[in-house]
Amino acid sequence: MRLTYYGHASFLVETGDGTRVILDPYCSECYDGALRYTPIKETADVVIATHEHDDHGAVDSIPGQPLVFVHPVSETVGRLQITGVDVAHDDAGGSKRGRNTIVVLDDGSIKLVHLGDLGHLLDKTTIEAIGRVDVLIVPVGGYFTIDEKQAAAVVDSLHPKIVIPIHYKTDKVDFPIAPVDGFLKTQGEVQKPGTPTFEVTGDTLPEKRTTVVLPHSH
Repeated sequence: MRLTYYGHASFLVETGDGTRVILDPYCSECYDGALRYTPIKETADVVIATHEHDDHGAVDSIPGQPLVFVHPVSETVGRLQITGVDVAHDDAGGSKRGRNTIVVLDDGSIKLVHLGDLGHLLDKTTIEAIGRVDVLIVPVGGYFTIDEKQAAAVVDSLHPKIVIPIHYKTDKVDFPIAPVDGFLKTQGEVQKPGTPTFEVTGDTLPEKRTTVVLPHSH
């Protein structure tokens, strides 16, 4: 599985059978210009949104005619299994910011879990529904999502092999969210490869949990 980080919460995921999936595409310059990652112009077979907010759910901005799943539940594309786990965007059952869907992608080799805009810790039922996690994409910036300490607790509860932080302050976003540094202090092994693209197979998963910080490509 090959991941390319566009920015904010958005990725291109290329699965083992070549299926191209774009996760959580953002609307460039949305929220009065507060989100300044450049537009995504790449094509994909599948576009998935964890929820419909403009910084995650701009599915109509992706060119071509991809399959589109917003709040997916259970879908199959080629060998790729797509599963959604319903959670809240906030710590009040969704009454503040609505619902969010944890997206699970399993291509038969790697199981990737994208937490979207998770707003609370995970209960036992949700953890069991998610199951095994090879790669975990987790928001860490707080305010709109879990913060660095809550993110660390969620990571510990899911036992992933690889952790990729998202939804934090950069030079491209003016949201009142924290940078990634605080979260990284909660982690052990941290790698910064310096490239937005990261590739992993079942054979190359690390024995020790590793947090990988990818620079945004857009």
